[in-house]
Amino acid sequence: MRLDGAGLIDRDTPLRFQFDDRWMGGFAGDTLASALMANGVKLVARSFKYHRPRGIWSAGSEEPNALVQVGKFARQVPNVRATQAELFEGLYATSQNRWPSLTLDLLSLNDLAAPFLGAGFYYKTFMWPRSFWEKLYEPAIRRAAGLGALSGQTNTEPYEKAYAHCDLLVIGAGPAGLMAALTAARAGADVILAEEGDRCGGRLLSEQEEVDGASGQDWVSRIVAELVTSGRVRVMTRTTVTGAYDGGIYGALERVGLHLADPAPALPRECFWRISARRAILCAGASERPIAFPMNDRPGILSAAALRTYANRYRTVPGPRVALFCNNDDAYRTARDLVASGVEVAAVVDTRAETPEGDYPVFREARVVDTRGRHGLRRITVDGPDGRRQIEVDALGVSGGWNPNLHLTCHMYGRPTWNPALHAFVPTPGAVPGLDVAGAAAGVFSTHGALKSGVFRARKALESLELAPSSMPIPQADDAPYVLSPIYAVDGAKGARGRAWLDFQNDVTVKDVRQAASENMTSVEHMKRYTTQGMATDQGRVSNVLALSVLADATGRGIPETGTTTFRPPYTPVSLAALGAGAQGKGFAPERLTTSHAGSLARGAPMVEAGLWYRPSYFPRDGETTWREACDREVGHVRSAVGVCDVSTLGKIELQGPDAGAFLDLVYANTFSTLKPGRVRYGVMLREDGHVMDDGTTACLGPGHYVMTTTTVAAHKVMQHLEFVQQCLVPTMRVRFTSVTENWAQFAVAGPQARALLNDLLDAPVRNANFPFMACGAVRLGGVGGRLFRISFSGEHAYEVAIPARYGAALFEQLVARAEAMGGGAYGMEALNVLRIEKGFVTHAEIHGRVTADDVGLGRMVSAKKDCIGKTASQRPGLTDPDREQLVGLRPCDGRTALLAGAHLFEPGAEAVRVTDQGYVTSVCFSPTLQTPIGLGFLRRGRARHGQRVMMIDHLRGVTTECEVTDPVFFDPDGGRARG
Repeated sequence: MRLDGAGLIDRDTPLRFQFDDRWMGGFAGDTLASALMANGVKLVARSFKYHRPRGIWSAGSEEPNALVQVGKFARQVPNVRATQAELFEGLYATSQNRWPSLTLDLLSLNDLAAPFLGAGFYYKTFMWPRSFWEKLYEPAIRRAAGLGALSGQTNTEPYEKAYAHCDLLVIGAGPAGLMAALTAARAGADVILAEEGDRCGGRLLSEQEEVDGASGQDWVSRIVAELVTSGRVRVMTRTTVTGAYDGGIYGALERVGLHLADPAPALPRECFWRISARRAILCAGASERPIAFPMNDRPGILSAAALRTYANRYRTVPGPRVALFCNNDDAYRTARDLVASGVEVAAVVDTRAETPEGDYPVFREARVVDTRGRHGLRRITVDGPDGRRQIEVDALGVSGGWNPNLHLTCHMYGRPTWNPALHAFVPTPGAVPGLDVAGAAAGVFSTHGALKSGVFRARKALESLELAPSSMPIPQADDAPYVLSPIYAVDGAKGARGRAWLDFQNDVTVKDVRQAASENMTSVEHMKRYTTQGMATDQGRVSNVLALSVLADATGRGIPETGTTTFRPPYTPVSLAALGAGAQGKGFAPERLTTSHAGSLARGAPMVEAGLWYRPSYFPRDGETTWREACDREVGHVRSAVGVCDVSTLGKIELQGPDAGAFLDLVYANTFSTLKPGRVRYGVMLREDGHVMDDGTTACLGPGHYVMTTTTVAAHKVMQHLEFVQQCLVPTMRVRFTSVTENWAQFAVAGPQARALLNDLLDAPVRNANFPFMACGAVRLGGVGGRLFRISFSGEHAYEVAIPARYGAALFEQLVARAEAMGGGAYGMEALNVLRIEKGFVTHAEIHGRVTADDVGLGRMVSAKKDCIGKTASQRPGLTDPDREQLVGLRPCDGRTALLAGAHLFEPGAEAVRVTDQGYVTSVCFSPTLQTPIGLGFLRRGRARHGQRVMMIDHLRGVTTECEVTDPVFFDPDGGRARG
């Protein structure tokens, strides 16, 4: 079924491929769809519900029918659109959703049961008998679910994720997109031009049309060459922008290696991009919609524009004798091009009375009311003023008008606007901040109009970027008006048989939508879920407006009043492997290593995991046989000399802006807007339900400039919380923040000799007078800029010094060497835990999500002078009950029996059962400073019970210990050592 002429395929490069184990031939430049069409294949798939035969409908990503599996074994990829799968040597593809074969599918028996499987049948059928659900219904539904299938094998092929930034993102490289990118590039803007096809040009690649006196393809080549050589434009073909998100972020899927027969082992199959754009222009074109008429789903019935694309670009047609059914002038372009290519146009069936003329029969005020041909179209029935006639055809091109591809403008809950002149929905201006729309996506359907629209929208974007656009002429091109007389569905004329299909993939008919309306599913969202209309992989791009028109007619409303369903990302399906790129093997739970990791290993430290970070547990020395010996020694170093600990894993979030202080007041329970530059303050953060989320320190480095420190485990949760608050609760606050955890290596230097050690390294020494407790500031170490914070998690005179991460390993070695020379050394997580328990400091063992600030003894930090997130909720009666469990310290009464974390606390003599439970133990250690085991826990009315005795009981380990309740601060309760 090849036509003469070159098109855009390379006839000098023949390719062989398989479809359902049958070898066929094609050419470089073909898609799998065009190659199948050229080999005379019409039946390519089965529908989901009734397993009806399906053929190719479109030539792009809106394809609802031609979904196939590509590859074998672990490389098998289901649900690939044949219209987007580029042909390569040895391509292996199979049809899906059929058994045992595509031509003989036993599951097509479902079609015979169609009268019993109408809209909402599943809501009515699977309710009874109740016992059938687990035994019959659910297993059967699970087996029938889905279209393609995964191989079940581990796919080791690489996928990638990447990030990009630009001044202007142009989405779509058709005539509007090319002109927008060219205008911006000539003005000096950094541009990303994303095109989902394998080459730029959009519809100009499929048309016999001239632009500025040259063929459309030649004009495209000239513009693309200028864009590439400008140095300002990154042209990204095979890249679909899949979603629009807050802050000018766009998700994009690039098909990197899927079109290659033998890709390099390291070449990713796909790459998921996160593009940050200051401005964006959507130039995604439009999709042609069908007309719903009886039996309009047969293989060989396709979009009229797609028919034109296959003929002009790929030089193939579904058959030698073709008819067209339309309600607009665009279909006549298809008829013209087919005739010019030597294809017989048997008829143009037009619903209008006034139509263009052509070298083919035109049936005016006519309808197609029936078709014949099980696995491929053979005949259509036309009903018109002159009666009914049957026409033998091999293919039927259908054009019911055009729907702008506006989905990205709805990804932030925007709704499109009905344009009565176009009889289509168009984007609502401003629906996505920073995103404008040009060309057919905006409802401008002529080529000249699209070119002009691209330049105009680019100039607007450049003005907002404060760039001066240069003057450039609009290329001359076709500017024919869009002429359409709307018709969405053909009612069955007298004698007409068969169902009129809307959603080809999910088998939704006109009758289904009307039935939904008759059962009071009159909301478009209810209709969608009741019928599954628009829930296929094309998200209703083909069928949505048709279904809305039927629902509007059934409910007596107009289409604008009926409204649309919600368009959500992704715009086209995205493989999970691309979204989770890098998350295979070790990448699933990445090992995060500090800059001191190698140095810790060299000292024999066993590593423990803390929030995906690996940190040293302790640093053994010769002669030490247990971890306790190393831990006790390290605690002694900090208490008597000096110790060094890598605390780089703590979350570090930098905040800047005029409203940063007010923002911190909102997210923290205590006040930060009064914090002066050069000072640090400890803060407690509440969740919206009033419970403690996290604690940490925040330093003020300058006016409107803060660095927040979070716990290691909660760093990502706090960052998500801040983003939610800023975007959803206070979007007008002038504050920006970013995580800088990995940018800084940070070390705690703690102990009586801490200042002396640091002054040996700092370019300018610090003293108590100029750098008191809770001070912060910029410092230099050997000429390298860093930050110094006088804070303590050990209760000792201590500092935390931060330095750019690339210097972290060297600084760790310097600090440890000096500490060892002063009788100290490095200390790990075990000693860190002992030190903080001795001081009664809490971690997420205590702030585990079920405690309030008052429970941990920090109730006075919740400011009475301001509001904050969680404050009101924290004052609920249940959270202020004096009978609540409160933080306490615990010591064994005999001074030697070890305490156990997780054990529960009971009154002496009480039966150890749930109803008598008084609390539980959270953290325990042996304190070498106090020479006794100690612990922290929660006890009912704990602060009023200091000095009392409780029984610690662990049923699981069979341990019972009598304990004394104490203040949680065991060591240096007045804090003099830290402040001195």
